[in-house]
Amino acid sequence: MDRLDQLEAQSIYILREAFAKLDRIALLWSLGKDSNVMIWLARKAFLGHVPFPVMHVDTGKKFAEMYAFRDRYAKAWGLNLLLEPCPPIDAVDPTLPPAARSAARKTEGLKLALEKHGFDGLIAGIRRDEEATRAKERIFSPRAPAGDWNVKDQPPELWDHFNTTVPDNGHLRIHPILQWTEVDIWTYTRREGIPVIPLYFSRNGQRYRSLGDEDITRPIASHAATIDDIIVELRETRVPERSGRLLDHETEDAFERLRTAGYL
Repeated sequence: MDRLDQLEAQSIYILREAFAKLDRIALLWSLGKDSNVMIWLARKAFLGHVPFPVMHVDTGKKFAEMYAFRDRYAKAWGLNLLLEPCPPIDAVDPTLPPAARSAARKTEGLKLALEKHGFDGLIAGIRRDEEATRAKERIFSPRAPAGDWNVKDQPPELWDHFNTTVPDNGHLRIHPILQWTEVDIWTYTRREGIPVIPLYFSRNGQRYRSLGDEDITRPIASHAATIDDIIVELRETRVPERSGRLLDHETEDAFERLRTAGYL
């Protein structure tokens, strides 16, 4: 087995383990490259059908191309799509810097969705190599009733033995692609022929490397117009993946404050 085969097999195992051990789970779809790979893996894990809801917690501020992608492939892939809105910005912590405060709407929207649907597990497409705080995560990560994450109290995970016990009145976050890298995502996307949002490809010398809300996401300088070009570019760059996210350029603790409060 090559690296992609090994990563795929582990992710499918994690998805099946979550489905077998938890009563009510949903897959969080952010519409970006990582969560699109997760949906692809879930379809492989369950013979072409995703047997749990796919939930988009919508800020209402995504790019038009992202909404078009969502509507097209939710239908094409036969997804049970849940659309959950986020509260207005005045409902979030006013002490956060501007971009973090905007992003925190998603945290509050997710809390409302959890309360509404009673999920005991949420499958999320985060990766350890994407951001330093996410490197501290576990594959099965317990969350408190309000969605809080205690970074100092994480269960050990040895030899793919996971703690699937749901905290009292809380839930588990399940991270099937936690050990993948950005290059892995693109190499797998190329191998599998997974559909890609055009914003990832260069237009007029710019492309988006990471997709978020339109008002707090900026493109990077790039001439990568194909997946092959992107892979070559990534192997040569030292620029962080989230360099186009305004959130990551604010105060040093802003992202960790969001994460411990329940942000993805």
